[in-house]
Amino acid sequence: MNEGAPNEAAIFEHFHDVKIDRDNIAHYRGLMEGRFLLNRCDDCGTWIYPHRPLCPECLSWTITPTEISGSGRLHMFTLLYQSRDPDKPLTEPMQAAAIELDEQPGLRYLSRVVNCPLSKLRHDMPVMLTWIEENRRRWPAFEPATDIIDMTGEG
Repeated sequence: MNEGAPNEAAIFEHFHDVKIDRDNIAHYRGLMEGRFLLNRCDDCGTWIYPHRPLCPECLSWTITPTEISGSGRLHMFTLLYQSRDPDKPLTEPMQAAAIELDEQPGLRYLSRVVNCPLSKLRHDMPVMLTWIEENRRRWPAFEPATDIIDMTGEG
């Protein structure tokens, strides 16, 4: 653990409503530090998400949380019209996106695309990591990697 890194008690307290276990705790520690960590196999280099203790490719148990580049492409997205919290109804649709990260084909992270109008979201759109804060927590999000006007050819 890095010096000054949040200890386990701080992580469990900060993410009190998230299921944290030994396979994903480094990911949540990284979020608290502003680092985007995913598990990676030390033996074959396969990135592993969702977090698991065993590499699905070579069956190695030697897994290390590793920082990713944060670049990728919008694989798919959907709009949610109903809030999970009945006391906080949505005032506009909330977008959920699967980002295919450049580190490995098929490595997808569920997040949101921000700083982009919904009408400009496009399959395979290049995106890059950014951070948003919600409920006093820092979360990874993605934004267009290029000017969205240039991407669509619209003026």
